Amino acid sequence: MVSSPGTGHDIEALRSVVEHVRGGDNGPDPPIEVVLSGLEAMRALRDEVAGWEPDLVAAARRQGVTWEMLAPLLGVASRQAAERRFLRLQPSAATDQTAEGRVRATRARRAGDRAVVGWARDNAAALRELAAQVSAVRDLPAAGRRQAARVRSALGSDDASALLDPLAKARTHLEVGHADLAERIRLVTERTGSVRRRADPHSS
Repeated sequence: MVSSPGTGHDIEALRSVVEHVRGGDNGPDPPIEVVLSGLEAMRALRDEVAGWEPDLVAAARRQGVTWEMLAPLLGVASRQAAERRFLRLQPSAATDQTAEGRVRATRARRAGDRAVVGWARDNAAALRELAAQVSAVRDLPAAGRRQAARVRSALGSDDASALLDPLAKARTHLEVGHADLAERIRLVTERTGSVRRRADPHSS
């Protein structure tokens, strides 16, 4: 007698049902309730396994595995397809956001990031000059000095976009006593925001 797989996703019981059905010439099919229970267990097992995949992919990515290396493991032909599959399977924080919507939103956000990085590189000299002036300010309270030190540290990066966040955070500490620097930072923040919105209209 073939037992029902039940709701615990018993893979051995499920295999027994399938093998019995495949070998139907040697005897009657299992009872219909066992067959239907097998289909229900199959769907639940498929859903559960699908939920594991993005966690495993994310763990692999955190350890430096490339999309090219993941593609054949996921049964797809390209790095783009591997990343797209991962994004489609990611759980959505917004209940009304579809899998395709998550793909589009992620790609748009990355386009915005790339646009801002490109703008920063094109304006690296001006950003570094501004950051040097901010890092040289000494008459700030403790919190302001700590933020100026972060700006100074970011000056050591080869990527000028690394200056944007520490500069933006330094602005409030400069508004009293160094309004000119605060205003220049405000204009930079406004400009990068505009660049991002052009590349990713949903960022605002």
